[in-house]
Amino acid sequence: MRQWIAAVEAELDRELALERLLGSDAGRSTAPKRTTHAGPARHAVAWEEARARAHDGAGRPLPAVTRELDAALGHALAGPLTALTDLPPFDTSARDGWAVAGPGPWRLRDGRVPAGGQPEPLDHGTAVALAAGARLPVGAGAVLRREYGEVVAGDGMLLDRSGSPGAGGPGPGRDVRARGQECRAGEMLLPAGTAVTPAVVGLAAAAGHDRLAVHRRPRVELLVLGDELPESGPTRDGRARDALGPLLAPWLARHGAEVIGRRRVADDVGRLRDALRDSTADVLVTTGRTAAGPAGRLHAALAESGARLLVDSVAVRPGHPILLAELPPSPDGRPRLLVGLPGDPPAAVAGAVTLAVPLLRRLGGHADPDPESHRTTTASALPGHPHDTRLLPVRRGAHGIVPLPFDGPAMLRGLAVADGLAVVPPGGVPAGAHVEVLDVPGP
Repeated sequence: MRQWIAAVEAELDRELALERLLGSDAGRSTAPKRTTHAGPARHAVAWEEARARAHDGAGRPLPAVTRELDAALGHALAGPLTALTDLPPFDTSARDGWAVAGPGPWRLRDGRVPAGGQPEPLDHGTAVALAAGARLPVGAGAVLRREYGEVVAGDGMLLDRSGSPGAGGPGPGRDVRARGQECRAGEMLLPAGTAVTPAVVGLAAAAGHDRLAVHRRPRVELLVLGDELPESGPTRDGRARDALGPLLAPWLARHGAEVIGRRRVADDVGRLRDALRDSTADVLVTTGRTAAGPAGRLHAALAESGARLLVDSVAVRPGHPILLAELPPSPDGRPRLLVGLPGDPPAAVAGAVTLAVPLLRRLGGHADPDPESHRTTTASALPGHPHDTRLLPVRRGAHGIVPLPFDGPAMLRGLAVADGLAVVPPGGVPAGAHVEVLDVPGP
């Protein structure tokens, strides 16, 4: 009897904790409550508001770290990138040819100035051969391209064949990259928050940098919840193959995450609670069990962990049973967050772009994108949901974007060939409308 009473009391404590967790989001949204198949009514946050909460809930970006140029790829600059030298650092030749001093014809000096060489000054009326990118000798005022010059055999004279006889040679500065043409030392090249791409690495190197100050990438752990998902082979015995583990890990990495692990967690509230407690990640991403009712193990584990819900259900299709929670800090005081995604693959992807992507961008210090830069025209009508925002796989064509087939529940074929996800407002949009298109990460 005592054991039975203790079990009942423990269950009551768990239900009270769950009620407190679910109540933490009450009153914070004007959206109507949504009744799920497996639980009580929940406040469905509008899609735009949910993304804003994910961005704001992350707080400040993660601290800055210093990385070698190659290791900085994919991070965001923690401060402005400034030039440590003029670019170009000296006057250089833009073409293979000859550096010339004064009008022609010119007496040709022996030798050739290679890129990286230190040329001797040129006297008036003389010329010297040089390579593209080579430093211009002192005294030279222009470059005569190789295809325009003619060397008179045995005479040592260089003639200009680019125009009419007696033209006098190229004008001052012709085919010369002047010192500081691109930037001056100390000039800001890129603002803080810029993503470090290969082109940014090249610019940083040209400007004199060996290392860059960037924001640390958020460490993310992916927890696949449930006992029924095999990880290899075809579907068998009524058990569907796990598609989200292989899909989400690289997806999150290409949106700025440092994925530190992916593991299966059994359908047990205690084990899930322990996994949440013990993880060293800045952000945990879970798949499945996001319902708020008896099957919603995630809500129960969050309640027992002392978490605080920031978002519990979003008015978006697919993906509305998604959530964002603030976990208790790590032992060293680091804030920790959790994004709960449904087990249905299209819904999980919709949840990832709704909550995980803005969260990761904020933590990683990336500048906010300009929404207008992601807007495009519809070539045909895009069907919508009567009340919720819809994220629809689309392809880009000559006249705008078009919807793709195979966009139903649990279907991945449309997403696999999509150029992006169109943000379709309730009711849909006609052909010729302008809509935002979210990126689908490529290779």
